[in-house]
Formats: sequence, structure tokens, C-alpha cells
Amino acid sequence: MEFKSKNPFLNNKSFSATSKDQVHQATVIDYNQEMTLSGTINKTLLLFMLLTASAMVIWWMTFNGMNPMVPAFGGAIVGLVLVVISAFKPQYSPYLAPGYALFEGLFIGGISAIFEAKYPGIVIQAVGATFVTFIVCLALYKFKIVKVTEQFKSVVVAATLAIATYYLISWVFSMFTSFQPVHYGNSMMSIGISIFVIIIAALNLFLDFDRIEKGVQEKMPKYMEWFGAMGLMITLVWLYIEFLRLLSKLSSKD
Repeated sequence: MEFKSKNPFLNNKSFSATSKDQVHQATVIDYNQEMTLSGTINKTLLLFMLLTASAMVIWWMTFNGMNPMVPAFGGAIVGLVLVVISAFKPQYSPYLAPGYALFEGLFIGGISAIFEAKYPGIVIQAVGATFVTFIVCLALYKFKIVKVTEQFKSVVVAATLAIATYYLISWVFSMFTSFQPVHYGNSMMSIGISIFVIIIAALNLFLDFDRIEKGVQEKMPKYMEWFGAMGLMITLVWLYIEFLRLLSKLSSKD
């Protein structure tokens, strides 16, 4: 059984050789129409700039008196919708990916402003931690220090599913009962859970790198560069949010 990236976006049949054959069974494409690593990198950088620009606008507006909750919540909802559409219609990724970056920027900007107001300096620490984690994981993958085997994939997938299930159950219970999830607060248990989640999010980066590399090797269509870039951004956003949560817990203990 093959385990693909647990990133819900990259874990899509569009990254399999079978779907490639189905899409292009009657079409011969040349190199300029194929997915490339450089193209995916360029599109990832573009999405990052769009997300950052959008986040900075909300950041500025928040510190000038605007309530960030509305744009943050709205951005999260629209971003999720765009992700779901792209997961089923990856050929629309060239249009949906930039939209995702802009709306997710609203969410990131709003949430970041809220955390920064309560814990000054926390945002730059979370950004730095996310960047360093990404670079370290990329280097470990590039130099084959960490190899993405089927066993590695299965462990990361299982852990990610467990985290997603736990978060969902905790959210439902906290919404309708007085239940206090164990990952809330700044207890040692809560901090330990945050560290574990960050490790799993970082491990998902290896799976994402692997799927993008295989997409290039399998000569997927050009629009899959946007699809791959968008998927990588999803993992980075998750990692950044988890770093914010961990740093806020550590700061609240001071």
C-alpha cells in the first residue's frame, strides 16, 4: 500500500502516474508544458509574497484600530474552500493558488496581530523558527540524510491523522461542553503536545518534497507547479501557526 503526503492537498490522485495518463492519454506535451522543479520553486515564492503582502495589510489595519477577527475568520474559510476546490480540480490551480495565498494572508495577518499584541516579539520568533525548520528539512532531504521510505510515510501519515482527529474532537467538545482540551493552557503536557505537533508538521515537509520531486520526474502537466506550490504553502502555514501556539505557551509561563 502506498502512502502519499498527508498534506490533504498534495495527497491527491493528480500526483500519481495513473492520473497523468488519464489527463494526457491523447496529448503529447513538450518540456515547456511539463512540471519542473524550478517552476514549482518560483511559484512557491510568488505565493509566499502574495501571502505576506496580504498579511501585512491586515497587520497594519489591526494596529490602526481594526478588529482582525473578521478578516482572519473570513480568510480562513475562503482559503479552505479554495483548497478543497483545487484538490478536486487541480487544473484550476493557476487561478486558485494565488487566491488562496491572498485569503490565507488575511488569516495569518489577523492571527499574528492578535498574538503580537499579547506577546510582543512572538511573530518574528515564529517566522524565524518556521524558516529555519524549512531550510533544515530541505537540506536533510536534498542531501538524502532523511529518506522518504514507505515506512516513513506510514508513520507520518498515522501521526498526522491522529493529530487531526484529536483537534477535531477537542474542538467539538469545547464548543458544546465545558471540556478543557489538554493542549490548552501552558502546562508541561500542553507544551509537550505542541512540540510533538511541530515535529509531525516538519516531517510532513519531507513528504511534500518527495511528492513534488516525483511529480517532476513523472512529467506532470505545467499547472501542477501551482498545485505543488500551494500544497507546500499549506504545510508551512500549519507549521507557523503551531510555532505561534508553542511560543505563546512558553511566553505565558514567564
